[in-house]
Amino acid sequence: MTRSNWILICLFSLIVHPNFAQNQPSSKLYHELLKLKETKRILFVAAHPDDENTRLISYLANGEHAEVAYLSLTRGDGGQNLIGKELGIELGLIRTHELLKARETDGGRQFFSRALDFGYSKDPDETLNNWDKEKLLSDVVWIIRSFQPDIIINRFNSIPGTTHGQHTTSAILSTEAFSKAADKKAFPEQLKNTGIWQAKRIFWNAYNWGGQYEPEEGKVYYQFSVGEYNPLLGATYSKIAADSRTMHKSQGFGSTAQIGSGNDFVELIKGEAFEKNPFENIPNRWEQIGNGKQIESEIQKAMDNFDFTNTENNLPRLIEIKKMMAEEKSDAVWFQEKKELIDKIILGNLGVQSEFTVRKEIAYPGEKITGDLVFNNPSRIPIQVLAFESPLMNMELNQEAKSNQTITKNVEISIPKDYPVSQPFWLENPLDNSLFDIREQHKIGPAINGYSIKGNLSLSISGQKILLELPLMYKYNDQVDGEIKQPFTLVPEVNVSLDKNDVFLVPGADHSLKVEVSFRNQILAGNLSLKGLNAGDYKIVGEQKDDLRKRIVYDLVFEKSDMEKKTVLISYITEDGRTFNQNMKRILYKHIPNLTYFTTSTVGLVKMDLKISGQKIGYINGAGDDVPGVLKNLGYQVSLIENGDFNQGKLSEFATIIVGIRAFNVNQALADNHSLLMEYVKQGGNLIVQYNTNSPLLTKNLGPYPFSISRDRVAVEDSPVKADFTHPIFSSPNQIKMSDFKGWVQERGLYFLTDWDKNYSSPLTLQDPGEDPSQGSLLFTQYGKGTYTYSGISWFRQLPAGVPGAVKIFVNLIEQGSGR
Repeated sequence: MTRSNWILICLFSLIVHPNFAQNQPSSKLYHELLKLKETKRILFVAAHPDDENTRLISYLANGEHAEVAYLSLTRGDGGQNLIGKELGIELGLIRTHELLKARETDGGRQFFSRALDFGYSKDPDETLNNWDKEKLLSDVVWIIRSFQPDIIINRFNSIPGTTHGQHTTSAILSTEAFSKAADKKAFPEQLKNTGIWQAKRIFWNAYNWGGQYEPEEGKVYYQFSVGEYNPLLGATYSKIAADSRTMHKSQGFGSTAQIGSGNDFVELIKGEAFEKNPFENIPNRWEQIGNGKQIESEIQKAMDNFDFTNTENNLPRLIEIKKMMAEEKSDAVWFQEKKELIDKIILGNLGVQSEFTVRKEIAYPGEKITGDLVFNNPSRIPIQVLAFESPLMNMELNQEAKSNQTITKNVEISIPKDYPVSQPFWLENPLDNSLFDIREQHKIGPAINGYSIKGNLSLSISGQKILLELPLMYKYNDQVDGEIKQPFTLVPEVNVSLDKNDVFLVPGADHSLKVEVSFRNQILAGNLSLKGLNAGDYKIVGEQKDDLRKRIVYDLVFEKSDMEKKTVLISYITEDGRTFNQNMKRILYKHIPNLTYFTTSTVGLVKMDLKISGQKIGYINGAGDDVPGVLKNLGYQVSLIENGDFNQGKLSEFATIIVGIRAFNVNQALADNHSLLMEYVKQGGNLIVQYNTNSPLLTKNLGPYPFSISRDRVAVEDSPVKADFTHPIFSSPNQIKMSDFKGWVQERGLYFLTDWDKNYSSPLTLQDPGEDPSQGSLLFTQYGKGTYTYSGISWFRQLPAGVPGAVKIFVNLIEQGSGR
């Protein structure tokens, strides 16, 4: 096998989770044989997690038994989050693993390009102003050449203006890559590790918004019956698809399956025309290798004589298939994957279970740990367990396993000090504009790193060798959920965490910062270093060593800054010269694995001349955001208003009440108590409501006077602005200037209002280039003795990012209630 093809096999192999599904019912084992025989390969292409058509993927993977992969250009970093406050790269991590859970459900595979989801764009021109087209085109070409699909299906068409600009761009790139992947002159550097590839056809997954697809005259199209029932899996493809789509929990995409027939259409874009179906004239890959026809014939015999009751009786034919595959010298990627699949089927038919576990979730390079290797073969057919090997350890076993007699071994592992920590590979380097800076070709495409530590268990069954890859997992028993397995994670020996992201150098704000340096093993002597500041710009006012908890806590106070906004890198430098400036972040949700990543330990200094009252603010949570923390750092007294707090006595304690993002979409207690909030305003309160989506709303009443929520937004963060700077929001207590609209991040705002009552004033006009202006981003009214503001501006992005002008405007919104 050539080195280049071996690299591709490692990258695009079936192994994402432990490499065989343990204890499968015999119907699913038979289903795996169907997939073993089939050689069709399909690449589905779109822009984001949740763009994919799970119904079509479910049908193609399980009805056609094809190898189906979904290429999402982005990891969904620019989206919104219904289940928590994670945004940006944290949301991208969540959505990456939600996609993996979706593919685990529907039978597909998952790839990504280097593209960062920078938020909503309205056309491909805007999208490609942010993305380097040539680099992304090379990514799509690389994945086509590596995966080698027979057909490609775009989720979207390439007509600008019909959908999200990133959607349209995905179709444009895929259609260009369809031809370029077969061109030796296109991205020739890739040909060191792969060959050119020409897919037979490229389609778009045709649809009409809100109705049945109606093909135009002269178009070549095909209709898939995706609502059928699969008796081997015990579900319709619609049900599999709904379960898959429900994995996109951060986007609120819980789905109920359609009952009955359903159809999906694909329309030909390029490639050979066809008469009967999209797979017409696509060669059977078994016929392209030396003994492929004989292998295919043997697979058919195994299916014809499959024993569903005593699956170990299937072993002789499965071993024969494996022997024949071993004799074939083809190094084609698809064939190497089939060799992995036959191993998986053999182990599944015997009911083999094996695991490599550890009793702790987190360790550090340089630590010694003990793992537990367990192997069990419940069948009567003997398996020789030869050895367990990895780059970190080697163990000769030479034991026989059969008849449900378990083999258990302790495995001692010494982790080298220079062993890499568990940082997601796409976050290893700073962003390259709106692309992840991935510098190794083989890391373009894979969804995740793989496991920090793993080993290969060498087995011999009826004289045939099988390598069983086992990742090291943290295993424990939860009192409610029972057995839990999580990825074993490696972190730096020293962690540097900060208690806030930004310090606001404004009157009345808290200028302090707490830095906690924690040690995994023992406290290491060293010193704190702040890069980017002079000695007189800050003071260390406290240093407390805690030997019991193995940490040093520093209290810093910042005196001044020479810039409106400055980023300061904080490091701990040990006496032996090692520098640590990473902070471990954890994301914990039950529907995905525990996620760990590391940020550089930086704090933003934001210097402004602001008038702030420091008043009491009540905050009503919605879908989750970091706005309350920013307001506390500014010097406000912020308290959360929870379900039991909806009474006039409690509400009247606050000069201002702020409603979090999408709260009227998710907070039933808020919706039920709308009238109480309006009475609060009427009696002199100041209420600020942040954006909601137009569906589903838990109540139609969001303000004292009526308005409607549209889907209008302004996606360009530096787009033109017109403002009435004499309006109270823009003049009191801080005079807002046009310069305050500079330096915003990702977007201006979303889900703007329309059809509002004449009692509202709308002092702000926003406009994306080439589009009509909108005044629906910010509405303000007096109601009784108080004030009410509704805003679709993306405060939830601007404030945590420390955007000075946005902070200043939001302070003015709050200060409308300073007289209470």
